[in-house]
This record gives sequence, C-alpha cells and structure tokens, in this order.
Amino acid sequence: MSEKPACQRPELADFWDHRFRGGVTPWDAGAAPLELRQFARDYVATSSDAAAAAVPARHPPRVLIPGCGSGFDAAYLDRHGWQVTALDFSAAAIELARRVVGQSWRGTLLAADFFSFTPAAPFDVVYERAFLCALPRHLWSEYAHRMADLLPAGGQLVGYFFFAGELRGPPFGILPEQLEALLTPGFVRREDRAVSDSLPVFAGRERWQVWQRL
Repeated sequence: MSEKPACQRPELADFWDHRFRGGVTPWDAGAAPLELRQFARDYVATSSDAAAAAVPARHPPRVLIPGCGSGFDAAYLDRHGWQVTALDFSAAAIELARRVVGQSWRGTLLAADFFSFTPAAPFDVVYERAFLCALPRHLWSEYAHRMADLLPAGGQLVGYFFFAGELRGPPFGILPEQLEALLTPGFVRREDRAVSDSLPVFAGRERWQVWQRL
C-alpha cells in the first residue's frame, strides 16, 4: 500500500497548511473562549492579591500556546499583560496569526515544532486547545514528556481536552483514564469542569482542566 500524501497526514505541517489555506478550520472560534478568559482573570487576580500584601511582584505570567493556529487566544492573553510564546509548525497558520495579533503584539510568534523548539525561559503555564487532539496517538506519550519538561514544579498545563472514543481523527479523542495515565506521573489535576461554549466539532465532549506540575 502506498504511503498517504503529506496533506493527508496530520503529523505533518502540510496537512494543516492545506486546511488553513482552504479555510477548513472548524476548531477555530475566532475569539478567546470563556474558560480561558476566566482563567486569565483569576490568575492575574491572584498575583495582584499577592502584590497588595507587600509580596514582591512576580513577572507577568509566561505562557506557551502550542499549535496556536490563527492566534486569537494568544492575542487575548497578550492584550491582558501575559508574556506569550505562540507556536505552530504550519506556515499557513503563522501567516494568519500574524494578521490576527496585529501590530500591537508584544509576544513571540514562532514557526516551530513543539517537540524540538528551545524556549528562551521557563513557562508558568502551557495552554492546551485543540492541540493534543490534533496529534496522532503515537505522539501522545511524547506530548506528556514534553509538557513535563517545559513546566517547572508548580507550573500549570491548562485548557480544553477532547474526550471521545472514536479512533479516527483529527480530532483524536482521548478517554479520561488515558489522559490520567499520560499526565499523572508528573502532574496532579486541580480542576475539571464541563465547557459551556464548545464549538460544534467538540460539543459535549470537551472539558476544561488544570493540571499542576509536581
């Protein structure tokens, strides 16, 4: 059997270039979702409380957004004072993200591979949305190891996780027990709740979770 062309293999950038250039992006909300906005507000509020108690101010929180796509979530966090590193290995996604984040953008936008790029500094948060479910299952273990490497003790992997049992994808669904097995060697789950504004492609099958690095 002949190998699939690159535009049909989701582990390759060509697959995603083809979809971004064709406007086939059902995972794209066109705006930052509710749970992310709430998380950003609460995270900053906690830092502000510490400053009010005469604790030396922390640096603005550093966040990594792998598979940033069109960049709406990255733009939102940047506007709210976060130090954002957004990356995607799709050149077409990065072209779109550059237009979305605009000239006021202060963050870092990288055309890079999540599994091999070298960060300039440690991250406080890694934000997950439609990234794990874009990865074929044979990359899941590498995803978990990479997340553990990128976050120091106390750092947080936060975001939307797509739970489903179907084998075909993307999106590639994961079962709750599979995600737990992937992450619990290095993380503990601190939050888990239903999502109120899912896109149709994820509706009823995603949850907002916060995992803290041990």
